[in-house]
Amino acid sequence: MPLASAISPPATLVVFDFDGVLVDGMTEYWWAARTAALELAPQLQLPEAVPAAFVRLRPLIHKGWEMVLMAAELGRDGFGLEVLLRDYAAGLALALARWGWQAGQLQQQLERVRAGAIATDEAGWLARHRFYPGVKQRLHSLAGDGAAWAVLTTKGAVFAARLLAAEGLKPEALFGHEQGSKVVVLRQLQAQGRRLWFVEDRRPTLEAVRADPELASVRCCLVSWGYLGPGDGQGLPATIGWLTPERFASPLAQWP
Repeated sequence: MPLASAISPPATLVVFDFDGVLVDGMTEYWWAARTAALELAPQLQLPEAVPAAFVRLRPLIHKGWEMVLMAAELGRDGFGLEVLLRDYAAGLALALARWGWQAGQLQQQLERVRAGAIATDEAGWLARHRFYPGVKQRLHSLAGDGAAWAVLTTKGAVFAARLLAAEGLKPEALFGHEQGSKVVVLRQLQAQGRRLWFVEDRRPTLEAVRADPELASVRCCLVSWGYLGPGDGQGLPATIGWLTPERFASPLAQWP
């Protein structure tokens, strides 16, 4: 009787968020948001250095257009940071109405600013970002764990691709905001029958994944670095692992 052929296990794909997981781009976020806001509202007085209030808001910001709106808010008389921190969703809606802008309009403005920077001074634009320590080496070594990796971001795909290419990093796939929500993209990847890990720095995004029964088998990790809000790493459910730099550097089998 012939021996049964060995059956290879399904391939593993580690899906990374980009901003706050692989790359720290706080300097660029403020620069781009400030530039876009000033083009829309030249009367604004906004500092060139990243304001502390913007840093505090960054964990709440989900999409690029929100950065432009928050930059405009920071330049407004009567700006209330604590009000936004208490109820960001309500504050976001009020700010949109106050300025009379649309989310799509702000996103397009932000992407025009970034595209212009790449066209005129790509080296300067790239220099406003830095990869977190150990990230590039770990991405290269994932193949040794029998895993491929992909990027899933709310950034425009073309901008994430530029940053990765500049460092010689080649993900198996890259999904930007153009491809839909992270839950939708993860469902599509799940349909390929692969083992999926999803690594994020935004707890509400991971909670949305955990709430979707179709994605129950996805291994979710919240990184201990990046743009975390106060208390984001506390009281995590057993279905969301806490990924420290030390665990990130360890073999995939040792990840939470």
